[in-house]
Amino acid sequence: MIGVSTYLESGARWGVWELEAALLPVGYPRLVQRAGGLAAMLPPDDTRYAAEAVARLDGLVIAGGPDVEPVRYGAEREPRTGPPAPERDAWELALIEAALAARVPLLGICRGMQLLNVALGGTLVQHIDGHAEAVGVFGGHAVKPVPGSLYAGVVPEETFVPTYHHQAVDRLGEGLVPSAYAADGTVEAVELPSADWVLGVQWHPEMGQDVRVMGALVEAATRG
Repeated sequence: MIGVSTYLESGARWGVWELEAALLPVGYPRLVQRAGGLAAMLPPDDTRYAAEAVARLDGLVIAGGPDVEPVRYGAEREPRTGPPAPERDAWELALIEAALAARVPLLGICRGMQLLNVALGGTLVQHIDGHAEAVGVFGGHAVKPVPGSLYAGVVPEETFVPTYHHQAVDRLGEGLVPSAYAADGTVEAVELPSADWVLGVQWHPEMGQDVRVMGALVEAATRG
């Protein structure tokens, strides 16, 4: 059972309805399913329940989404930083803390990788160019694994990955190490060697065909 965090949107439309909704692009549960797991959505909730939620899971995915509120890493908001999502920030930070404490395998995707870094005391670059082609359009570029890393053990070769982000890791959080880079030097994956299985990737594997990263999470979850 792999829990995946969700968006919380003030208004979404389907059929005749337009209502507040907890949303998750279907690529996430489909990727979990293709990798052999069962997907469970984790909409924002009271942070007091994060540990209880994680205790029912075999693995956790923190999904992509809006920019992390800069106050979370001690920074002033810059003009190109997007609107805050305080409910998601609080809930997902609590989920990450609970997963690390319980040694539940954890995968952060895009925002999820950034939030993992922030949860461990790291900071973010609030804007970089060249990693998103256009608003609402996924681009792509090559990432190169760091030899000997957890990520390199899963994907040993340089690969072309789907990408859509304008922020990136700056100072690494405590214990995190880089495990993949883009050609421009941007950190594209991080991991926590002291944990059983904790990985963050800056790209969007749910938008591609390569299931190896999610497959490795599911494998780690079944071992636990």
